[in-house]
Amino acid sequence: MNLKKLVLIVEDEEDILELLEYTLQKEGYETIGCLNVTSSIIDMLEEESVDLILMDRNLPGSDGTKFISTIKEKGYNIPVIYVTAKDKDEDILEGFEHHADDYITKPFKLKELCARVHAVIKRSSKKVEILKVRDILYKFNNKKFYINEELIELTHLEHDLLLEFIKNKDILLSRDHLLEAVWQDSFDKKLKTVNVAIKRLKTKIDPSSSKEYIKSIRGEGYIFC
Repeated sequence: MNLKKLVLIVEDEEDILELLEYTLQKEGYETIGCLNVTSSIIDMLEEESVDLILMDRNLPGSDGTKFISTIKEKGYNIPVIYVTAKDKDEDILEGFEHHADDYITKPFKLKELCARVHAVIKRSSKKVEILKVRDILYKFNNKKFYINEELIELTHLEHDLLLEFIKNKDILLSRDHLLEAVWQDSFDKKLKTVNVAIKRLKTKIDPSSSKEYIKSIRGEGYIFC
């Protein structure tokens, strides 16, 4: 399993972008670099599990704070460090009002930047508040699932079952694994019980059977994808 943390860097000056990517990769991070904010970044966030965004504010035709506000409204709870030449007190205050976890002004020292990146990732990894897979959103603060922002009413068992699937996206889970992980010490630990529970869960999260979140692999188990 790849445990490297992934940092998205949005910086319109190509030489600074390359320097940041090179420096962070040397520190053991994976990086994705972008010269501007585009809709393709949001598509990328759907596919990749980004651990931190380093965001410039002076972007072509835009302020990076607007883009961060947009993705926060979409439910992405990724920590953000603004790395910018906007260094006035009111600029820094505005950055923190727009979801900044830290604010670094240019010019900066690479060692300090690396230390701050490490600190923010370490701090944020202790409190994952939202899980998002496809159009399913899970909020840890109220232990509720939402599809396209609509609350899905689940039983306690269905909640635990769906959470186990989402935490193990694209991984084949056997019925035995699900019995141990979800049913645990229950007296009703039969393989048939898993089949019935998954069928019920499917009708709640995909009543039209059009999204195929959970696929059955004959003789092996189930996979959430």
